[in-house]
Amino acid sequence: STLEESLKFKDYIKGVGLDSTELGNPPSKFVNVINMAREAGFCVVSHAGEEGSPGYVRDAIDLLHAERIDHGIRSLEDGDLVKRIAKEQIPLTLCPLSNCKLCVVDKMENFPLHALLQANVCCTINSDDPSYFGGYINENYKSITKALSLTLDDLETLAKNGFKASFAPKSLKDKWCQQVKEYCQITSKN
Repeated sequence: STLEESLKFKDYIKGVGLDSTELGNPPSKFVNVINMAREAGFCVVSHAGEEGSPGYVRDAIDLLHAERIDHGIRSLEDGDLVKRIAKEQIPLTLCPLSNCKLCVVDKMENFPLHALLQANVCCTINSDDPSYFGGYINENYKSITKALSLTLDDLETLAKNGFKASFAPKSLKDKWCQQVKEYCQITSKN
């Protein structure tokens, strides 16, 4: 299997998870292989809540024990799920440009970032198949900043969240978050 083949590269791979289309592929189909991945020492992420219902996000958390959810914006359809994600600080890796291209949201101005941030959800801005969806991470940041009139404080939060959501050692996360804070302090004075 792909998982077995990956084990010889374990020193180079930090995590594994679900990706691609969710419809017809609920997290419950992947419990066994994800459990094997966790037992092998991999961190677990899951693509959920982009095309699939909020139930896919809940199953990714409950059945797969995902440490991070890729996309997850449909979680907003379930207030209790949003509260849980916020309380447990399960990161959502948001991909605004691909979500617009796939019509998950009709236009960037309606991307639900503010609602997620106001709910204290740990959101990050990411790219998703950049050559296909038309934007690397910088384009995603630029697009969402312009469409939602993000403030420097919003951008600082998102940048720090990106490090907090990583699987890097805590000492490095703290160092990088401090660097973001210092950069934003300097930027705000200019």
